[in-house]
Formats: sequence, C-alpha cells, structure tokens
Amino acid sequence: MQSIKGLNLEELENILKAWNEPSFHARQIFSWIYKKGAVDFSMMSDLPFVLREQLKKDFCFSDLKPVKVFKSKDGTKKLLLALKDKNFIEAVSIPAKNRLTGCISTQVGCRFSCKFCASARLGFRRNLSTQEMIDEILCLKNNSLDRKLTHFVFMGIGEPLDNYDNVIKTIRIVNSAESLNIGSRRITISSCGLIPQMKRLSGEGLQIELSISLHAADNKTRSGLMPVNKIYPLEDLLCACKEYIVKTRRQITFEYVLIKGVNSKIQDALNLARILKGLKLCKINLIPANSIAELHIEPAGKLETLLFRDCLLKKGMNVTLRKPCGRDIEASCGQLQLRYHCCPN
Repeated sequence: MQSIKGLNLEELENILKAWNEPSFHARQIFSWIYKKGAVDFSMMSDLPFVLREQLKKDFCFSDLKPVKVFKSKDGTKKLLLALKDKNFIEAVSIPAKNRLTGCISTQVGCRFSCKFCASARLGFRRNLSTQEMIDEILCLKNNSLDRKLTHFVFMGIGEPLDNYDNVIKTIRIVNSAESLNIGSRRITISSCGLIPQMKRLSGEGLQIELSISLHAADNKTRSGLMPVNKIYPLEDLLCACKEYIVKTRRQITFEYVLIKGVNSKIQDALNLARILKGLKLCKINLIPANSIAELHIEPAGKLETLLFRDCLLKKGMNVTLRKPCGRDIEASCGQLQLRYHCCPN
C-alpha cells in the first residue's frame, strides 16, 4: 500500500479529483500531516467521514520512530531509525544560534567510497524513497519539540544526486507552503560532483544551496580520496560548476576536509585558490577532519588549519571554518556509519 507521505500536493489533488472530492481537501490533508502532526487519518476531523475511510483504504500512514536517540554535549541529536526492510538510517539535528538544522540521509549506504567517510564502509544497499525521507524529516521535527527546524541539509548517509528524483521530490514537498514551508535557500544538497545530475539540477528552478565535496586541488590527491574523480576529473567538475553558477546565478560552496599529511599544506591552499579563482560565486568551507580509527583518518593540527585558512583569505577567497558538532556521538561530518545492523538494546 502506498504511503500518503510519498505524494506531493498536485498528485494528491489529482487523486481527490478522481474520487470526485474537492481538491481543497488536499491542503487540509497536508496541514494535518505537516503542521498538526497527525499520525492517523481518523485525526483529520475537518475531512468528511467518507473521505477519511477512502484514504484509510487506499493509503497507509507510515511513521518512523527512533530505535535509539544519541545526545551530544553540544546539543546535537542523532536518531537511529529502523526501516521496514530492517535496514537502518541515521538523521541528525544540529542547533546553532537562531537556527536548527536537520541533516538528512538519502540512501542506505553509499556507492562512492570516499576514503574519509565512515558511511562508505557500508557499501551501497538501496535508495531511500521520498516517503522514507519525509518520514525521516518528520521524525527529526517531532524529536526537536523545543526548537523548530529551520534548515535542511542533504548531507547524511548517501549521495543525494545519486537518488535524484526522490530527493528533488522531497525538497519540493518540504518547500511547499502547505507543508513545512522551508525556504529553498534554507535547503542544501551536498554532492561529490555528479556532473549529469548537476546539469539537471541547474534546470529545476530551485533556489537551493549546492555544496560540492572537493577536498583536493589536484586530480591525483582527489582521486585517492574520492574515486568518483576518476569518472569526473577536476577540470570537468569545475567547468560544470561554472556552468551551474552562470545558469542559476547561485553560489556554490566547496567543502574541503583538512586531513593531516594529505591535503593540508600551504601549497595545497595555494593550489585551491588557483583553481577556484575563476568562479565568481563560490565559497570554501574548511572542515577539520574527524578522527575515524577504522579509516586511519587524522585531522590537520589547529595551527596548520589556521594557516591554511589565512592563506586562502590572503588570496581573496571567501572562506569559512566549520565548527564540528556532535563528535562525541559520531554525528559529525563523515562519521555517520550505522554501527547497528540489528536492533540495539
């Protein structure tokens, strides 16, 4: 049976029309699901009884619940969520001044094997459906009762652009005024740089933020960290980024994880400034690597990190240095890895 949460507003309106029901009921249903937190059709008291019964007959009302909730000392929360097929995903809420960001997983596992990412150890299992990502988002919302979710980043487990259609549909639903009404510019997709999907994204008319996982300024180093670079090398990726910026007039953020002994020297910073110099709308987000024993990853030292940042600033680059959140619960960048393959005690 299909989940009601996998439908966008237009699809739901068309179904109601086929049932000879007024289409405005679709907005009422959306309001019950996304604004009032309904968990059953019987709660939708302003809908005709016959319509509620028809909805019960044709649709299920899926609802993910956390198997385990991890709380960091910095306020970050990580939810371990069990799917119907007994796979698991993780979702994270990250508090900051005047915002609460939900970090969303888009796949069970990942096929791209980035060397600094613990999630890659899972391999790829399957894509998440739109309904599962909506459930994930609502679960974060329901477990953040003290603060309203204001931003969403598709940066959890998986490569969002590898699950393109489901991710875009999810974004359009949460962006809808009748749903969670999250502004496009408060939604970010992070990608390892899948060029065909980036070209599609540039034509969607969505004012969302795009982050590209770069992590190196030369093909040899990047291919060692990110095997996808062998398919889409730096020169092709940067050309696609330039086209994206020209077409959308939107800034791209380049994520750069600083790994000790790999990509954190001053020469690496100079190379990074050189290759990004021609992009008019771009920002560099430096991310101290998170120690992952299984992957033998160590972060660059504090002094080396600051020297790297200052070198980029002197070259006129727009640079931010990300503050790590949720490290103590393995919820920070690259740490999501699903230690649980069966229900934990």
